[in-house]
Amino acid sequence: MSNPATESAEPPYRTVPAAEIPAFFVSPELEALKREICDIGRRLWSRAYVDGNGGNISVRVAENLVLCTPTLVSKGFMQPEDLALVDMQGTMLAGGKRRTSELLMHLAVYAAQPKAKACVHAHPPTATGYAVCGIQPPSCMIPEMEIFIGQVGVAAYITPGTHAMGEAVASLSVQHNTILMANHGVVSWGFGVEDAYFKMEILEAYCRTMLVTAQLGQLGSAARTIPGPQMQELLAIKQTLGIPDPRLG
Repeated sequence: MSNPATESAEPPYRTVPAAEIPAFFVSPELEALKREICDIGRRLWSRAYVDGNGGNISVRVAENLVLCTPTLVSKGFMQPEDLALVDMQGTMLAGGKRRTSELLMHLAVYAAQPKAKACVHAHPPTATGYAVCGIQPPSCMIPEMEIFIGQVGVAAYITPGTHAMGEAVASLSVQHNTILMANHGVVSWGFGVEDAYFKMEILEAYCRTMLVTAQLGQLGSAARTIPGPQMQELLAIKQTLGIPDPRLG
């Protein structure tokens, strides 16, 4: 598990003055983040969590700035120079291509959840199947799922890219770090880009496991949940990591 001391604190941000933005966009700090985002994009694409030009990734890099993926570009073939730098209203300030059309959702999450430093949106097939059916994955089954994600939020379908969609997801992000969007896909937030991506991996693997569990249930093998006292121990671990969960307390 990750070090709770480094993950639980809310990330500090500085405000970058307008005159410094062009230099900041090509700084070593942001160049490293651009490469990391492209790497996560390739992982999403290679695992078939996105197709075509679907999905998007963002990282909050300052009090007033967010680095994000471009629109209409496959996440598997992005280049660092393709990424866009925007302000907290979504206005593009720098970059080689137009910013993602679903950025408003990311910005709404950052506004509602101070711990969120990065967001990943994708369409992992099994988890998206749960979203299409409006089914919240069951809980109390697997320790990793309980500690790093817990109960998954489920948002009603709203047209992607709209303020209303962003607000619906953001309201759930206060207590859930991973959210199913009905008839759409999944969004997860994390303490960094890879952390947000890991949650996507964990959820998709969990949903596949739950499908197998349901199939075995049809053969007469009942699913066994983690007992209450042991669940309390897992929630205690989760609390030290600073990960929100509506069951805490």
